[in-house]
Amino acid sequence: MDGNGDDGLSARAVYRNELLRQRERSGWTLAELSERTKYDGSYLQRLEKGGRLGSVDAAGMLDRTYGTGELLSHLWRLAKREAGANRYEGFSEVEAEATGIHEFSVSTVPGLLQTPGYAETVLRFDGPASEEVLAEQVQARMARQDRLTGLKALQYRGLLDESVIHRPVPDSQVWGDQLAHLVQVAQEPNISLQIVPFGIGPHALVFNAVQLLWLPSGRTVAYFENIWSGQLVQEIEDVERLRLAYDLLRDAALSTADSLALLRTTLEDHTSCATPRQT
Repeated sequence: MDGNGDDGLSARAVYRNELLRQRERSGWTLAELSERTKYDGSYLQRLEKGGRLGSVDAAGMLDRTYGTGELLSHLWRLAKREAGANRYEGFSEVEAEATGIHEFSVSTVPGLLQTPGYAETVLRFDGPASEEVLAEQVQARMARQDRLTGLKALQYRGLLDESVIHRPVPDSQVWGDQLAHLVQVAQEPNISLQIVPFGIGPHALVFNAVQLLWLPSGRTVAYFENIWSGQLVQEIEDVERLRLAYDLLRDAALSTADSLALLRTTLEDHTSCATPRQT
């Protein structure tokens, strides 16, 4: 695996290497290639380094410039198809390797912070499954949480939309346990929780959940998810765009102290409402 995280035999790596090979064969500098193709030199450099895949139009222009027929266009399509086929793959491996995770959750408690009861409730909404399969899914989700403890515990920052703590599950006890768990983990030294209040209005991530994952190599990748799909994002420009959106949202969120206070108040309100009045 190379510095960009691509296997040496991947279509993306072959495309990137062929772009560089063709330019070196031509003897042109990036500035000269930019002049011939009318594409910005920094953009062309990112294509050659694998920082982004670019567009099929760019691949076609490079084919015409280098006289390579449709070679680069075909390689681009293979790389694009490969990326699409793998859009749901690789996340668990990346998460297991990460040393730090910054996450924004738009509607539910993040998986790394869920209690077994809450996880079971949420997983039931994914579709019909046997009780045995459901139990295995819950166990797998709980096993992921081992990353938050121990000598090599990862650094975790969670931004929770305010709707997360105002959307209880039907079982009052399960919801109370989940709120209590959030209060507890918010006080762990390697975990930082901030609530994103309704009052800030719309923002760049309002419809999407995002995770930014820091890897030991120093590389950062992202996982971008909405109600229909999820995608592991590795192109440098796209990761940086998500990182900026996350940082701006973090700046608008409640402080960790105020967020903890809100979590405690929400738990107290739930507990008082759930406790039957004495007659």
